[in-house]
Amino acid sequence: MFTDEYFMKLAYREAEAAFDQDEIPVGCVVVSNGQIIAKAHNLTETLNDVTAHAEMQAITSSAEFLGGKYLKNCTMYITLEPCVMCAGALAWSQISRVVIGTRDEQRGFINKNISLHPKTELTIGILENECAEIVKEFFRGKR
Repeated sequence: MFTDEYFMKLAYREAEAAFDQDEIPVGCVVVSNGQIIAKAHNLTETLNDVTAHAEMQAITSSAEFLGGKYLKNCTMYITLEPCVMCAGALAWSQISRVVIGTRDEQRGFINKNISLHPKTELTIGILENECAEIVKEFFRGKR
């Protein structure tokens, strides 16, 4: 069945694709009415664009698919807690739900006291260990 774990596994596959492209391994999937409408991963190195985070790519693709800028009745599954920039974009998109794999204590929006849209539901910790480990593995390889 289509559970949070199912969709997070698909987001994790996107993170693996980023890892394989030497991008910070963050992946996401956006779902609307049980249908995947966007998949994305970080492309900041590939596009030489600091705004090319997985969430930003997925928001743009989702809005194009839906034909409008608001992501009401959509859920984003993201392997790593969004940064302040991405949280701002998610708030403006009025997305209904965000499901996070693992926290980003240093750069994530939660510790920065940034809020998503008031109606956005937040779930944290789906496939937490896997989502945290791929980021740790990536940075171990960089040191």
